[in-house]
Amino acid sequence: MVFSMSSSYRVFEYGWLIARGCNPPAWEGLLRSWRVPGESRSLKAIRRWLTQAVLVFLLVAGCGSSITSVFAQELEVRRWNHLPIGRNFVAANYAHTDGEIEFNPVLLIEDVVMDVDTWLLGYVRAFELFDRTARVEVRQAWQEGTWSGLLDGTPTTISRSGWSDTFLRFAVNLFGAPPLVGKSYADYRARTEVETIVGMALGIQVPTGQYFDDKLINLGSNRFTFRPQLGIQHHNHNWTFEATGTFWIYTDNNSFFDGNKLEQDPYFTIDGSVEYKFDSGLWVSASGGIGVGGQSTVNGDEKDDYKEDFAWAVSMGFPLTRSLSVKATYLETGHWSQVGLESQTVSVGILTSW
Repeated sequence: MVFSMSSSYRVFEYGWLIARGCNPPAWEGLLRSWRVPGESRSLKAIRRWLTQAVLVFLLVAGCGSSITSVFAQELEVRRWNHLPIGRNFVAANYAHTDGEIEFNPVLLIEDVVMDVDTWLLGYVRAFELFDRTARVEVRQAWQEGTWSGLLDGTPTTISRSGWSDTFLRFAVNLFGAPPLVGKSYADYRARTEVETIVGMALGIQVPTGQYFDDKLINLGSNRFTFRPQLGIQHHNHNWTFEATGTFWIYTDNNSFFDGNKLEQDPYFTIDGSVEYKFDSGLWVSASGGIGVGGQSTVNGDEKDDYKEDFAWAVSMGFPLTRSLSVKATYLETGHWSQVGLESQTVSVGILTSW
């Protein structure tokens, strides 16, 4: 059988239309109009191949969840800091991320780049729980992003803007960092030069973000993600060392792209940081970590997307007043596996408390 140049172009144009987020009825109508006698079986095979290709595209690009690296969300310093109970903290951050997504060459998807802007607002409240210091956190982001690349040489661009998923976190210090308020807290911090804090937490990513089940790229995940954590922080004069292990547990997405069901194995990350604080209040830190696991299954079919990720970051912060401070971070993510995301993020933020 001869497969003509014009019909070949139309099949890959179909792939381009998928990447643009056209709805399934439109695709089926186009495919029906492209069928000619003697070619339906080949078209069906190529159509099935393209579907697998774009599904892997989704899984590598983030499985319809956050459009930036999920690992980057956990690479943060001062996660277990001792806070005065009864105090409120509000942070506003802006981050710009650009990166490249690498695919298995067999998929004929190449030169895929992303450019994402994120505006994040976060709130933290510290309180006493069973004679321990605890905190509750809420984070919400608005994101705008653009993805572009080549599908078998055909260029395409996708853009999204809207709310991402809401993130909640509850944490409690199991050892160290006693619940204190006001002057008692200030006196304790002033006289305590060496201290070890052990804490545990549960983070929950709530599926409140923008999600379309007929689109390839989404800002929301359409599923819950639970992140139990265990961490330790050691403070020694001006130095602080911190380490955290996080276990990511995903619920199923029963409305994955084009009516498919997405399941994902747990993902494990471990990260650590070193911080030095100057007498002026200025602090600088370096952090890094790795993440493994998270293999995906679509409609019972396991995908070859086992993740082996890494990330590193440098940060600095400075207090402007007793209740106002600023922070800046540079972060990079990468991967050891054949496919994955390589990204660079620059963020700046301001924090106030009362």
